[in-house]
Amino acid sequence: MTQLYWQTIGRGDHDLVMLHGWGLNAEVWHSIVSRLSPHFRLHLVDLPGYGRSRDFPAMDVEEMVAALLPFAPQKAIWLGWSLGGLVASKMALLHPAQVSGLVSVASSPCFTANDDWPGIKADTLRGFQQQLRDDFQRTVERFLALQTLGTQTARQDARLLKSVVLALPAPDVGVLNGGLEILRTVDIRNEMQALTVPMLRIYGALDGLVPRRIAPLLDAAWPQSESVIIDKAAHAPFISHPDSFCDRLVVFAAGLKE
Repeated sequence: MTQLYWQTIGRGDHDLVMLHGWGLNAEVWHSIVSRLSPHFRLHLVDLPGYGRSRDFPAMDVEEMVAALLPFAPQKAIWLGWSLGGLVASKMALLHPAQVSGLVSVASSPCFTANDDWPGIKADTLRGFQQQLRDDFQRTVERFLALQTLGTQTARQDARLLKSVVLALPAPDVGVLNGGLEILRTVDIRNEMQALTVPMLRIYGALDGLVPRRIAPLLDAAWPQSESVIIDKAAHAPFISHPDSFCDRLVVFAAGLKE
């Protein structure tokens, strides 16, 4: 039987579901669990196909939401990092009664750049898909290195991300390729205008994958949401700047209506 990995820890008043990014697993949150567990009941999830949920096939975003829904606590805050941000956002759109708040971390409703939208070049994502077939290990390492580029702690942050990947069996290449296809093709910018739950968007000022220029564009498009840019952080602000990151989450949760 296919099992979804879902671990609950912490003693706070708010449920916080935490969804990781492409190629990784729930161990990526390890460094901030001790900071957050006094404030939240943390739900640490390996997305379908990743980590200890490895037996799932490649899925689209809606299928991932359907797999997560049976485990979802009532009125939780859903936090998604990078690819996980798309899944958390879809959960809030499809099941708003289940969600008290939404937090996207270094994520975008449309990861692919076009003429009027900053993001990752489509050719770059296609290149990663091609390289996955040729050299899985090196492709994942390159993608992880991009996530910490430019920060003062880039080398040690990249080592931490790599250790998270190596700690558990690697996802199937088909799952990884499916994740890149999601990043390349999904665009929920218009859908998100109908969002009915409070939303916090956290960005890294140095992020090369989700550029900070997205923040003011979405401030204008989604005035019901709030954005925060963490100075000197890149694509993994919770690793490079854990105190600033956790403080923002606690403040956001405190402002939600019970």
